[in-house]
Amino acid sequence: MPTSTAPAWSFRHHWMAHAATHATMRPDRPALRYLGATTTWSQLSERSLRLAAALADRGVREGDRVALLTLNHPWFVESVFAANSLGAMAVPLSFRLTPPELGGILSDCTPSAVVVDAQLLPLLLAVGPVSSLTTVVVIGETEEAEGRYRYEDLLAAYEPMELPDVSEESTALIMYTSGTTGRPKGVMLSHRNMQIQAITCIRAMDIYDDSDVGFLTAPFFHIAGLGSIVANILVGSTVVIHPLGAFDPQAVLDAYEREGATIVFNVPQQWDLLCAQPDIDKRDLKLRVISWGAAPASDATLRAMGESFPDALNVAVFGQTETSPITCVLRGADSLRKLGSVGRPIPTIQYRVVDASMNDVPAGEVGEIVYRGPTVTQGYWNKPEETADAFEGGWFHSGDLVRQDDEGFVWVVDRKKDMIISGGENIYCAELENVIAAHPSVLEVAVTGRADERWGQIPVAFVTLAPDTELSLRQLTDFLGGKLASFKMPKDLVTVAGLPRNAGGKVVKSKLPALPSPAAPPSQEPSAG
Repeated sequence: MPTSTAPAWSFRHHWMAHAATHATMRPDRPALRYLGATTTWSQLSERSLRLAAALADRGVREGDRVALLTLNHPWFVESVFAANSLGAMAVPLSFRLTPPELGGILSDCTPSAVVVDAQLLPLLLAVGPVSSLTTVVVIGETEEAEGRYRYEDLLAAYEPMELPDVSEESTALIMYTSGTTGRPKGVMLSHRNMQIQAITCIRAMDIYDDSDVGFLTAPFFHIAGLGSIVANILVGSTVVIHPLGAFDPQAVLDAYEREGATIVFNVPQQWDLLCAQPDIDKRDLKLRVISWGAAPASDATLRAMGESFPDALNVAVFGQTETSPITCVLRGADSLRKLGSVGRPIPTIQYRVVDASMNDVPAGEVGEIVYRGPTVTQGYWNKPEETADAFEGGWFHSGDLVRQDDEGFVWVVDRKKDMIISGGENIYCAELENVIAAHPSVLEVAVTGRADERWGQIPVAFVTLAPDTELSLRQLTDFLGGKLASFKMPKDLVTVAGLPRNAGGKVVKSKLPALPSPAAPPSQEPSAG
């Protein structure tokens, strides 16, 4: 049989191969847009392979880790592609971490190189020496130092290397989880994981060709960042990278209009802000898909989205880092018909809803949803015991307690670790939080269990209030009457200035009992949120 003379990578299914293909087929089309500047597909592929050559010359090899401590911009994407082109693993790091937190992650993943923004270099240096680290590549101006190099200087000094044959089964990313219940764990995601995620997005959002313009606001250190643009990379469409910062609805709408964005993702609170803008109906917007997730959307939010963008497909997505991340999708008309549901599980993943003995539970009953399939993580970096626990019984245990209706729609009841057992009854914190959040005085709420001599545990609600409002426990329970069974009612109400959050924005419930009230002086303990 004749032997193919095509390069080995051309048979592969990962983002470096896609970029190389687009560089050949559509070289001058925009791949990335950032602050009005364009990176074409040919530039993205060439610059990534120049950086890969520079890293290889400094000893980065297959299986090594390359950490990235950056804001959102095209250089991040180039750096991921460069590391992966060598068979190395890219490790996005949160710039919201404190030096001790960042140091813990660096000690765990032991990178041989790091790419860092100049303005974030002081944070990296505050960590102190990292024994594995030999190469620091700085995006922007930096003082010369041993082992430290300017990003653009390296690109100028090297020709692009040939893209080697990198297996789809190799680890592309180590994404550190938020660590709400302990130290963060490094979730290993393969190229195959991310490519099936791309297919999931293509199917969920009806992406048919390269004409769409995706718009990214999620931070790249979160799986929602890279996870939301893999479909664009596969089909060769454009991604607009919006600078990180406080969410400014007018600035975001301006950018949607200016860039011709067609597919966008926001959390429900951001959609509330966008839909509330008085000039929303006067905008020349081309939004085709309006997507949301990470938190429940209210009936009012969904109706406002429908009124503001009547011709757009409304898509809710649900999942977690360990599943690349999407596992369930809720589309269009079902969002109101199945209000509160996270949708149906995607067809590219197997799932079950099981009890503690791994027996399937009937529709309507609460159980843990477990998964297996091509989007599920390879495991946790350097943590074989945690990996074995997560895959007990041959399925990945999500930790999400859910119920499923007869049509296959899933409702998340709570996180398994957050469940309260009071007097033998299961109380789901997420259920309480969703109902309490509807009170007009409540801005945000978190519920946790407190030890109790009589009941074992009792639910306690921590709330932040809207300005110039008050709320007593009696007023709250009166509001909840008829909405919750009596045993689910919070037995204490604590008003706080704000909820403690980690670098990923998730509430750290272990810190709730020590929160000061709004009248008390704030704690001086450093916060990662």
